[in-house]
Amino acid sequence: MFAALLRPLPLLLCLFLWGGAATVSAPAAGLTPGWQIRLSALLPVAGQVATLLEKRPSLSTVDLQLQVERVGGSVAALQAVLISAARGVLAPYDARLGISEKDYRQYLVFQEVLASTGKTIRLPVSRSGDRVYFGDAPGLNGILNGISINLKTGELRGPEGYGAMPTSVVPSSAEDRVLDVRSGFQWKVIGSDATSGNGVRGTLNLLQLSSGQIVLNYSRTSMIHRKMNTGEIIVSYTR
Repeated sequence: MFAALLRPLPLLLCLFLWGGAATVSAPAAGLTPGWQIRLSALLPVAGQVATLLEKRPSLSTVDLQLQVERVGGSVAALQAVLISAARGVLAPYDARLGISEKDYRQYLVFQEVLASTGKTIRLPVSRSGDRVYFGDAPGLNGILNGISINLKTGELRGPEGYGAMPTSVVPSSAEDRVLDVRSGFQWKVIGSDATSGNGVRGTLNLLQLSSGQIVLNYSRTSMIHRKMNTGEIIVSYTR
C-alpha cells in the first residue's frame, strides 16, 4: 500500500520544465452509495488525538518457515532464526535448516511495517460548511497544512492549488499486506505550473483497519513559489 505513494522527484521537475499546467481531478470512481457518510466518519474531528506512526524495516520469515518445514529441517535452528528476525537481525546461516545458504537468504526478506513512535498529537482539524480543513502542529512538519476535503463531492484541495477526487480502497487479502485494510479512500493529486512555480505530486490514504483503527497517511513532493518540500506523515486514531 505505502510503497508506491510517491513518484521519483525528477518526474515532478520535468513537469515544471515542460512549462505547462496539469492537474488531475477526475470524477470519483468506484464509490458505492453512502460513501459520503463513510468519509465523514473516517475523517478526524477537531482536536482528534492521534498516534504518530513510522515505517520500520522488518524481516519476513513466512516463506522460510514453510520451506524448512517442507524439507524437515531442524526446528531448533529455525527457532533461533525466528528469534533473531524478531529483533530485526539476520541470523547466520545454519545448515541444519535443511536448505542451501542461497535459499536461506532468498526466503528471508526485509519489508516495511508500520510501528508506533509512542508520540501522540492533537490533529489541527476544523469543519466549515461542507469542508474539513487541516492545519499544522508540532510533529506534523507542515505536511497536512492547507489541505481540505469536501464532504459532499469528496474533492481534496491542497495549498499548491490543485485537487483530486477520491477512489475506494478495497480490502486487502494479500498474505504479505502491511495493513489489514477493511475499507477506505485514496486521493492522488498531481499538478504543476511553471509560471507560478507551484506543483504537487502526492497521495493521501484514509484507511479503516479491521481492528477499528483509522490510518491517515499523506506522502507528497510539493512546490510553492518554487520552494520544494518533500515529506510524509502517518497517524492512527479511533473515532
